[in-house]
Amino acid sequence: MNFLAHAWLARGGSDDFLWGNLIADGVKGSDLSSWPAEVASGIRHHRRVDAFVDAHPVVVAIRRRSPNRQRRYAGIGLDLMWDHFISRELQRQARPSLLIPRTYRVLLARPAPARLARLVPLLVEQDWLHRYADFAFTCRAIAGIGQRLTGPNRLAELVPWLAAEHSRLEEDFQRLWPEVRRALELTEGR
Repeated sequence: MNFLAHAWLARGGSDDFLWGNLIADGVKGSDLSSWPAEVASGIRHHRRVDAFVDAHPVVVAIRRRSPNRQRRYAGIGLDLMWDHFISRELQRQARPSLLIPRTYRVLLARPAPARLARLVPLLVEQDWLHRYADFAFTCRAIAGIGQRLTGPNRLAELVPWLAAEHSRLEEDFQRLWPEVRRALELTEGR
């Protein structure tokens, strides 16, 4: 559910391409023929990003060192941590970034798939992408996702580990993010 990371990587594409990237977690299956071509291309791009990140040695190592009971859910927590680090970086920039306002505009331009329909308006209305810069907010968001899963809230249980590992995770992110950008970031006028 790392909207900000996917928005960053897709920002060089059209609004349709960006929207496909943003809603991909809400789209099931490999048959994308019912989607407009640019939206389908965005969904496929999102999936390539996820596969690249999940298989990256930095992420594999992080998951290995994550607590056993929460390891299955660590990827979700890490996705939001990446948005936390990106949001902090955007807030440190000298000029305000247009990425978050564009992302919100694109998300609100049409209804999200059913799996995301309730989440997207809250994300925009409560300005989550800016608020991810606040680690406490990010932790609440992670725990909140865990409330929607069946069984014990393993994501809430993961939060203390994320807090203890925050500095190390930031170092990991600084190694991971440039490689993700080199491999999968869309530049203007692709």
